Amino acid sequence: MITDNQLYTLAIFLGSSAMLLIILYHFLEVNSEDHVSEEKPKAVAGKVKS
Repeated sequence: MITDNQLYTLAIFLGSSAMLLIILYHFLEVNSEDHVSEEKPKAVAGKVKS
């Protein structure tokens, strides 16, 4: 049978691991290339490339 101390240690370890994985996921998601907005070419009035 699992003791109260082992259960406490397991809960602390799993909770800490879950929080670190959540932080890592959000860090990777924010810094991914999918969220980079593409620059649209600006139209310049009166100038034509030849």
